[in-house]
Amino acid sequence: MYDLSTPRIGVDESGKGDFFGPLVIAACYVGPEHLAELEGVRDSKQLTDPQALRLAGIIRRTCPHAMITIGPAKYNELYARILNLNRLLAWGHAQAIENCLEKVPNCGLVISDQFADPKGLRSKLKERGRGVELVSMVRGERDIAVAAASILARAEFLTRLNALGERFAMTLPKGAGPPVDAAGRRFLATHGADQLKEVAKLHFKTTQKIGAGPLLS
Repeated sequence: MYDLSTPRIGVDESGKGDFFGPLVIAACYVGPEHLAELEGVRDSKQLTDPQALRLAGIIRRTCPHAMITIGPAKYNELYARILNLNRLLAWGHAQAIENCLEKVPNCGLVISDQFADPKGLRSKLKERGRGVELVSMVRGERDIAVAAASILARAEFLTRLNALGERFAMTLPKGAGPPVDAAGRRFLATHGADQLKEVAKLHFKTTQKIGAGPLLS
């Protein structure tokens, strides 16, 4: 088992449960030389949006990292082809890990949050990634490297979601539920169903709830 002084890459995602906005996957390398700069870094779900955005700036300046951002239009295209969120996540996590390993090729340990199928993630890794020890753990955000990755992913998600809102001149709420349903109906009334794929993940039940019908194909 590793300790806090073990250099490692953490990987996590944001946007998986959000109807609006992209899916963002971040990988972040943390070594003992970075710990002093990472005070306050913890699971992004325990942070306010301003806190996450502020800490993300510190992490970006301090730690080698890589991000995979899949905008809604590309997400819908990939999901229509793969039809399985865990496989899509495994692909994205593997890409982020590989890209981060290009910056820190001597890192031998990768920590991820518990995957439904950890073997699926390992199978997507390429030659460089297959040489590392991959640890998939429940509540992986307790590890500072995974927490740092979760903050990077959330900050990028928030930035991209805000940009989409500005593009279409309306507020796009996070998550899913009644406020998101209401925003979805307003979006349809203003921009039409054809544009929904540009801002939302169409396989969500929300798509039918707001009256857009089965748009994913």
